[in-house]
Amino acid sequence: MLVSGRVQGVFFRDECRREAAAAGVAGWVRNRSDGRVEAVFEGEPDAVDRLVAWCRRGPPSALVSAVEVVSEEPTGDAGFRVL
Repeated sequence: MLVSGRVQGVFFRDECRREAAAAGVAGWVRNRSDGRVEAVFEGEPDAVDRLVAWCRRGPPSALVSAVEVVSEEPTGDAGFRVL
């Protein structure tokens, strides 16, 4: 998933990690050099959908303008990391 807008420097990654932990979702999130945030989620479909919905709004300081979601085969990630 790629999240565009004012999503860097607003605690997006840390809040995403907290939301993932609460939902029991594995994967990772990182800042990209183009200003977007990239994230990968693995888990129960409803939990992943919850994280995707959260990414569409982000933390209070964020201003999300677009979210690109791509479905991929799970790779067996365990835990959630901020890269």
